[in-house]
Amino acid sequence: MKRMKNSIRLRFTLIFIGLMAAALVCLWGINNWCLERFYMSEKVKALEMAYEQVDTLLQEEKKAGRNIAEEFKRLDELMRSGQGANIEDNSIVRLVRDLNEKSNITILIMDSANGTLISSERKGDYLSERFLRNILGQNNRPYKIVSETENYTIQQSFDPRLKSYYLESWGFLSDDSTSFIMSMPVASIRESAALSNRFLAYVGLIVLAGGSVLIYFTTRTIISPILSLTEISERMSNLDFDAHYDGTASDEIGVLGHSMNALSDRLKETIGELKTANLKLQQDIEEKIQIDEMRKEFIANVSHELKTPIALIQGYAEGLTEGMAEDPESRDYYCEVIMDEANKMNKMVKQLLTLSALESGRDAPVMERFDLTELIRGVLTSAQIMIEQKQAEVVFDQSNPCYVWADEFKIEEVVTNYLNNALNHVDGERRIQIRMIPQEKEVLVSVFNTGNHIPEEDLPNLWTKFYKVDKARTRAYGGSGIGLSIVKAIMDSHQKQCGVENVEGGVTFWFTLEAGTEMIQER
Repeated sequence: MKRMKNSIRLRFTLIFIGLMAAALVCLWGINNWCLERFYMSEKVKALEMAYEQVDTLLQEEKKAGRNIAEEFKRLDELMRSGQGANIEDNSIVRLVRDLNEKSNITILIMDSANGTLISSERKGDYLSERFLRNILGQNNRPYKIVSETENYTIQQSFDPRLKSYYLESWGFLSDDSTSFIMSMPVASIRESAALSNRFLAYVGLIVLAGGSVLIYFTTRTIISPILSLTEISERMSNLDFDAHYDGTASDEIGVLGHSMNALSDRLKETIGELKTANLKLQQDIEEKIQIDEMRKEFIANVSHELKTPIALIQGYAEGLTEGMAEDPESRDYYCEVIMDEANKMNKMVKQLLTLSALESGRDAPVMERFDLTELIRGVLTSAQIMIEQKQAEVVFDQSNPCYVWADEFKIEEVVTNYLNNALNHVDGERRIQIRMIPQEKEVLVSVFNTGNHIPEEDLPNLWTKFYKVDKARTRAYGGSGIGLSIVKAIMDSHQKQCGVENVEGGVTFWFTLEAGTEMIQER
């Protein structure tokens, strides 16, 4: 199979690498441009939530009828006396401590009449100073307001002492008499984002490389059946339909594979039918060509055979018309020639009609059981005058009945043609011998005549219409070359054999018939 330039496996790998790289770039961009905003937003939310918690808790204390200032004073005294165990049960203290521990929020709560109420630091002077500067508008440090409401302001400031940024939330609680300030340090988010991006780049490259290798090898499970289907399709394109998809998966590839199997079987069946139809068509074409050639040959042979007798009849008839035969003897001779040639033409036409009927199947044999011995003796009796004219000796020693199954009329014509052919070619001792030889379920009939052998190259052509070995001799006895063709057609209609062979002293023609019973041997 040809190696594909743009394999699906490579494309899968490149797509995966592209998607992974795009995802990493997106993560880097989000981390670089959005992390700082998100971080600041979360810190602001933490300060807003801390304000809500402190304000809600102080309002609940006031509703419970407790003096907040006295409560904080008592807590301060407990702290000074070393009895800070009960402080854990105070909700304000817990809240302030939780905000410091969990969110790193430093808080200072003050009352306009009593001063500082509670502070996350032992000394709240720094936060108090920061609050006063913000209230009085004397904040000399660079800052940026992040969020602002009626009760409080959240701003981002820079602490020169620690050289870091922090968020401040300052203002008044909902009672408008209690003020507060909260401070929350914020890390340098830009440095954190840069560090995070470097870490993400290192991890991303490792994941990208490992994932690429992994996807390259894992795509084999997807590509293998596709390659198998590709090979099957190539074999199908070369008319090899024995290739089948053997996968058992029920996914889209499995469905495609089974569909290709069904297509392959259907194409194999269809092409087989087309080949059969094509073969039949070729046979029909060859048969038509053969029939056309036979027709042309037949017309040429008939024309040739009829040309001579027609010319003779025309010539002698013209001679009679012009008075060339004035005496009775000459007229009789002219008339005999015309009648003889007309008889030959009539005989040939009848033979052609008989042969045509046999070859077309219109004259099918009528099977009956008859005595072949009696039939042969009848033919010999009818031909006795011709036998005497040829001065031939015909030997047929069979006297017992020999029953066969065949068409009696047609077999009589076969025997007659064989006998006439033997009489026309007998020579030397001028002996003709007819024999019947039993063979299992058949009877072989042979007609032997002494004389010259037939050339071996002519033997297969003797059964062809109008074929003549010695045309001059055939013309002399009035043969047309159709007799043996009729014999062959009759034996083919009986589905039996016939043939000719050169034997010692002459030539033997033979044919076979189905035996009707065992031949009775002479005692």
